[in-house]
Amino acid sequence: MNKLFLRGIFPHTKRMHTLGSLTKLYQKSGVQFAVRKTRAIRILPEHLSDMEAIMPPIGKPVLKTYPDQLPAKGTAKQSAAMFTGCIMDVMFSDVNEATVRVLQKNGHDVHIPKNQKCCGALHVHAGDRAMGKKLARENIDAFMNEDHIVVNAAGCGCALKEYPELLQNDEEYREKAEAFSERVIDVSKYLYDYGYEPPKAEINKRITYHDACHLAHGQQVWDEPRELLEQIPGVEMVHLPDADRCCGSAGIYNLTNPDMAGRLLKRKIDDVPENVEMISMGNPGCMLQIALGVKKYGRSENVVHTMQLLDWAYEKEEST
Repeated sequence: MNKLFLRGIFPHTKRMHTLGSLTKLYQKSGVQFAVRKTRAIRILPEHLSDMEAIMPPIGKPVLKTYPDQLPAKGTAKQSAAMFTGCIMDVMFSDVNEATVRVLQKNGHDVHIPKNQKCCGALHVHAGDRAMGKKLARENIDAFMNEDHIVVNAAGCGCALKEYPELLQNDEEYREKAEAFSERVIDVSKYLYDYGYEPPKAEINKRITYHDACHLAHGQQVWDEPRELLEQIPGVEMVHLPDADRCCGSAGIYNLTNPDMAGRLLKRKIDDVPENVEMISMGNPGCMLQIALGVKKYGRSENVVHTMQLLDWAYEKEEST
């Protein structure tokens, strides 16, 4: 099964989009409703049926449906090439859409290279470094002429920044990988560093922030997402104890080691303050894992990406 997905699907953009379309059909056709109502889903191992229960609605991939060039709103300050990711663009295309709008709103032209590939993180985690290297070379070529490579998925960003280590023995790509890595930047840090206009509309919510391991420990991005959120009028930030403790997702760890991942998840959910309405973060794996914990332990918090919160605030601002 791992070989099927890691070799047969993830490296191939069209196949990923086809998988997304089939999943969307499963959700929209009534099959998902029937499977859940009859409890047929219980034929799967518990951790997989739990994941199915919190699967987000599938949209349309940005890489497939958006043009490769999207102009800034108003005078352009910078140009950013967006890495769309594979899981992010299929399961969380709404986050990618929000990211594009936030970048445009803040005066950034957005380029979406159409020949970009999966970052290769899952392959490297699973020991398939050969496929990871192949994908790395293809992404380096795809973003060769870009000044900033903006990423909204912490796991992808960390993997992209690690291309120099992955290709250290590749004479042709070693230096290219170094130059590529220096241009990779998480979207929250990019906005913080290169231009962010706080929304004017209020979002009156109590929010806590979870540090994705690959963002905090892997990329040393700690304060920037919180700074962006704190500048949204009406937002009350509530401290999350041990915010950088792993939620148990860890790439595919929650699938390959569900017992340990489950213990980590319970600790994470236990730490979430009772009085918050939203849990914000910057990684799709964490979003799925923590959404699972919210459902499993009877909590009510909404799990959101930081860019979604900014986008909602801007949308509210424009509608008033």
